[in-house]
Amino acid sequence: MMPFKIANTPSDAVDQLIVLHQASVERLQTALKAFLDGGPPPTPEARAAGAFAYPELRVTYMPDGPPPPVSRAFGKFTDTGVYANTITHPELFRDYLVEQLTLLDDEYEVTIETGMSAVEIPFSYVLDGADDLDMDAASPAELVSHFPYADLSKVNDELPNGLSPSAPGMVRPLSLFAAPRVDYSLQRLRHYTGTPYEDTQQFILFTNYHRYVDAFSAWAIGQLKEDNHYQSFSAAGFVEVDANTSNAHALVEGAPWRRFQMPAYHLKAPGGRGITLVNIGVGPSNAKTITDHLAVLRPQCWLMIGHCGGLRHSQRLGDYVLAHAYLRYDGVLDEDLPIEVPVPPIAEIQIALESAVAQVSGDKGEALKARLRTGTVATFADRNWELRYAAQARRINQSRAIAVDMESATIAANGLRLRVPYGTLLCVSDKPLHGELKLPGAANLFYQRSVSEHLAAGIETVEILKRDRGAALHSRKLRSFDEPPFR
Repeated sequence: MMPFKIANTPSDAVDQLIVLHQASVERLQTALKAFLDGGPPPTPEARAAGAFAYPELRVTYMPDGPPPPVSRAFGKFTDTGVYANTITHPELFRDYLVEQLTLLDDEYEVTIETGMSAVEIPFSYVLDGADDLDMDAASPAELVSHFPYADLSKVNDELPNGLSPSAPGMVRPLSLFAAPRVDYSLQRLRHYTGTPYEDTQQFILFTNYHRYVDAFSAWAIGQLKEDNHYQSFSAAGFVEVDANTSNAHALVEGAPWRRFQMPAYHLKAPGGRGITLVNIGVGPSNAKTITDHLAVLRPQCWLMIGHCGGLRHSQRLGDYVLAHAYLRYDGVLDEDLPIEVPVPPIAEIQIALESAVAQVSGDKGEALKARLRTGTVATFADRNWELRYAAQARRINQSRAIAVDMESATIAANGLRLRVPYGTLLCVSDKPLHGELKLPGAANLFYQRSVSEHLAAGIETVEILKRDRGAALHSRKLRSFDEPPFR
């Protein structure tokens, strides 16, 4: 195993990581091809020497006294010691890694090093771009016998779940996710969204209706012809268009997006400063699945822009609900984030959402207050919860819930768990307790009136947050007392 190498600057460290990672990938691809072509498997000695290993980033902070107090949410040490993480795709995470290392390097006297870890890259994660590999030439059992494989028993979320507290004298983690967890999620993102994971932008909108996709696609393609920072539009079905693409709308609409469970659409900008929209469909399972995986990309924020049922007489179809609390009946995160843990609103996002609604709708004062209501959202796993309303009525009343849906609490709770700022702006599409059910005729009229404005409010929220370069999103309420230094 090669000794670790000191990096003079954060940028130098990432350069070294890129070289190390690419070398391991190429060695693994070469060994796979040789074996599939009838050659010998890699030797145990080569693997023990780190031939297929992930690179490791190591930061050592050993001052004479305790760390100085730093008020920002991240880019700081909670204690002295050695911090390290395995790293995958350092070229993809370059800006993030340089940013986080620079925060530490500017504030503290640290030593930054790179080298090879003892953790190997699973062979299934290096198949992309290796078209000369005939994977049918060997059985899965043979490959697993000779090559590192994706052993999911060793991939978990113990660190973000607070189950791996730091111990004195032990190497501490630099970030929430190690390389095997990141690689696992990157592959899942490609599978679920039908887009390259590299296209995901830092600001993410979730919706639960395809009509929002149609509106977003039309708006995004129009933006490509305007004088702004947007460069191209990546759509589910692995289609990408830009300002010079003929029949861009037809190409996007004709892509095979229906093959994918949660199709994604990315309006791309330099540095990932664009907007991603994901149609997660209906239900908390999808909401947890996609946020579990998107979190490894460390987005600036994610926002739920979907429909809900209004629970109050005074609400009208098309009114907005700005969630400031959640009644968690979704169930999918209870083992990861106990139900008694509060999910607080992120004040900066709440302000941006309210400002966006005011700007887009043109409502002010009492008119805005009548249209936009702040309150608790109850999130159920059962779409037909109304059939058990008598059993739920007491807690809904006690919670003062004003709306009901199937995704918002899941997205917010996973944002808290995975340290991604979150927010929810819902649009009342029916009032199930007051006789205004979502029937085809009324629903179509509602969609025609509401989708464009609601989506515009979500987009304007992102633009507001982007204008301060994300400074408003550095929320300390997402961080515990024993956190990795990286965001």
